[in-house]
Parts: sequence; structure tokens; C-alpha cells
Amino acid sequence: MEFKLELVLVPVSDVDNAIAFYRDQAGFNLDHDHTVSDELRFVQLTPPGSPCSIAVGKGITEAPPGTAPGLQLVVADIDAARAELAGRGVAVTEVTRGPGGAFVYFADPDGNRWSLQQISR
Repeated sequence: MEFKLELVLVPVSDVDNAIAFYRDQAGFNLDHDHTVSDELRFVQLTPPGSPCSIAVGKGITEAPPGTAPGLQLVVADIDAARAELAGRGVAVTEVTRGPGGAFVYFADPDGNRWSLQQISR
């Protein structure tokens, strides 16, 4: 039996602002944007190369905006990934290196926190 994680809800305050950040700055693919009603809008975005997507929207979660504290993306080249995000206008930290690999951190406009990790082999 396989259990595949394919979608993570990210609570945001402004759906269009979140789309602009994730698509235009973070470089995620906008897969789906559907307004069901005035109370429900579902937006799915996927990081390039990832089998797991995120969902932002209106009426999809009761979690307060900015309360996703530990979203993580794994990259092959932390320096190139950092440079790409910084070049797109994302406020990223400097690279930190340790026994668990190398990390870069950033947040979306609501404060949902992300880390990039290059795993040490």
C-alpha cells in the first residue's frame, strides 16, 4: 500500500497576491484556479519538478493565514536555487551549511515559512 502526499494547504489572506508570489516570484506552476462560489475558490500550484502541490484559496481551510511554519523543498544545488529565487525578488536568507545539508529560508507575503534544503550525501 502506497500513501502519496500530493497536496498541502497553505493558508493565505489574499488569493491573488498568493498566486502572484508563488507563480511569478517563487516560480511555481499555476495548475488550477477555480471559483466555485463567492465563498469558495481553489487554486493549485506546483513547484517545478515536484510530485506534491500546494493549494491556496478562499474557503479551503480554517487555519489563519501565515500559519504554515515548515514547508520544505529539496534542491540539487542550493546556491543556484537561492540565486534564482533572489533574482525573482524573493527575500531569501544566506545559505547555511551543517551536518543535515545546506539550507536557505524564505516566507510568502502572509508569513508561511519555507526552507530549501540541499541534502548532504
